[in-house]
Amino acid sequence: MLYPIENHVREVKCLDGIWNFKIDHHNQGMTEKWYKAPLQNTMPMAVPSSYNDLLADVADKEHVGYVWYETFFVLPASWVEKHVVLRFGSATHHAVCWLNGHEIVRHKGGFLPFEADITQIAACTSPGTVLRLTVALSNILDWTCLPSGEVVTKEGPGYPEGYHYQDTFFDFYNYAGLHRPVKLYATPQRYFSDIVVETVLHPDHQVADIKFRVAGTDTIQSVQVLDAEGNIVAQAAGSSAQSSLRLEHPTLWQPGRGYLYALRIEGKEDLYTQSFGVRSVRVTDSAFFINDEPFYFKGFGKHEDSTIRGKGLDQALNIKDFNLMKWIGANSLRTSHYPYAEELLMLADRMGIVVIDEVPAVGMCFWQKKKVFDGTRVNDQTLAHHLNTLRDMYARDKNHPCVVMWSVANEADTSENGAAVYFKQVIDTMRSLDTTRPVTMVHTMWPSADLVSQWLDVICLNRYFGWYSDHGHLEIIGLQLKNELQEWYEKYHKPIVMTEYGADTIAGLHKLPPVAFSEEFQCAFLEEYHKVFDTLPFVVGEQVWAFSDFQTKQGLTRVDGNKKGVFTRDRQPKMAAYLLKKRWQGSIISKHGRKVL
Repeated sequence: MLYPIENHVREVKCLDGIWNFKIDHHNQGMTEKWYKAPLQNTMPMAVPSSYNDLLADVADKEHVGYVWYETFFVLPASWVEKHVVLRFGSATHHAVCWLNGHEIVRHKGGFLPFEADITQIAACTSPGTVLRLTVALSNILDWTCLPSGEVVTKEGPGYPEGYHYQDTFFDFYNYAGLHRPVKLYATPQRYFSDIVVETVLHPDHQVADIKFRVAGTDTIQSVQVLDAEGNIVAQAAGSSAQSSLRLEHPTLWQPGRGYLYALRIEGKEDLYTQSFGVRSVRVTDSAFFINDEPFYFKGFGKHEDSTIRGKGLDQALNIKDFNLMKWIGANSLRTSHYPYAEELLMLADRMGIVVIDEVPAVGMCFWQKKKVFDGTRVNDQTLAHHLNTLRDMYARDKNHPCVVMWSVANEADTSENGAAVYFKQVIDTMRSLDTTRPVTMVHTMWPSADLVSQWLDVICLNRYFGWYSDHGHLEIIGLQLKNELQEWYEKYHKPIVMTEYGADTIAGLHKLPPVAFSEEFQCAFLEEYHKVFDTLPFVVGEQVWAFSDFQTKQGLTRVDGNKKGVFTRDRQPKMAAYLLKKRWQGSIISKHGRKVL
């Protein structure tokens, strides 16, 4: 899937802005066919954004089921002879779309793009005709979805008739809406539909083979590689749809130095320019390498989350977050727990931020209280959707040099026999899609119980010793953590990244001696983990949970959200930010006698 770009043969029209919006309080819009005519009794709604925090009524905010969006647009007269596509950056979680009352596309999954070919509609539309776009969007999650969830119904005295709510098994708010840009784009009738770029860096780093595959209906006339200044550094004429170019003396894409080339594919009618970076990734039994240099992950798990807009794309916020990461000395993030907007990945490409890209498989664990992979919850439909989502994530993100590893799940119960069967298929599918990047998943199980990591390249762990277990006891963190990390390594002999560790902290709460929820405790907590990391050569990364505070559903363990951020939700630093800055500052640190990026 190609991101919409503009050039002299391609045009893009953005539909973002204020749309009409209506909550389907009784989920009757489908049966009553609201899409057949303009929506009645609507309110204005911003796109992109989550609708939840833009509403003042809690019943509207927590509505379970469908909401409806509507906008109107006019196609440029010049597009009559073009191939025309409507593209949604995402729609959380289930979408059905109509144009002038005719269904054009439906999609399941809230964090990846989908498209509708409206060429025939464009060809039959008179210039100046106003088209009505209607979108029905459901936030309901069940066991066939990623993430998973259940709609809970309660009956009897004390509950009104039909009382229900959405239950989720993950620790972030189930924001819903049109979270990312909605665009129309036009190409020539013969066009390129996809480009895959793979770079093979020779051992001396003086030559790189730029392999590419092109799909579509147009015929390639020429291929060029342009450097960051726009100079042609490699080219070929009359190339086939699957070929390669040799690049001499390449400038490498590196952590902190996001150098980008462009592959310019020109056809008889179409033209597309795909950015890429030259870099290599490999893993040994105790190290992670980028460009044959040992790499140590310093960074965060985070969320697409901010006040007012929820998970809605905010480019200013992305710039702010990446500048804060640069300030603190971080070099990486994990897209916990779903693929982030591709605009953020483009920014990571430019700024040299390393990314672990994660599919939205979160909530598949009850910490052994109930079975998940016994067929009554996770099932064949779940697996099919999981595999389709992997394919969609790869299709969107394959060309981003910032993406160095795929994560196929977060905190699944990998102790179940059913989980072993399930994830073997998931991991095999991911490897069939991409042989150039390592594959991981993020664990919460103990090493003695895990049945899945044998198929992974890197072990990623979430651990909260001293917080969710032995709460407040800093003195036992080191012993428990070191013992477990050694057990993981002795079992699998694979490098380990600590993808989550942290403690809820109320900004401005100070206590001496340090006690839980104080800023002093957060600092002391992190330091206990760091002492262990620095003694174990097979630990290749530390990603603190979390970058910033974020919204969750209401609960006794959450006071207006998760407060484990080292920055507040409005991006102001806690004391822990300065502790991490001191530890991470500089592009190179020394670990066990070797230089680490």
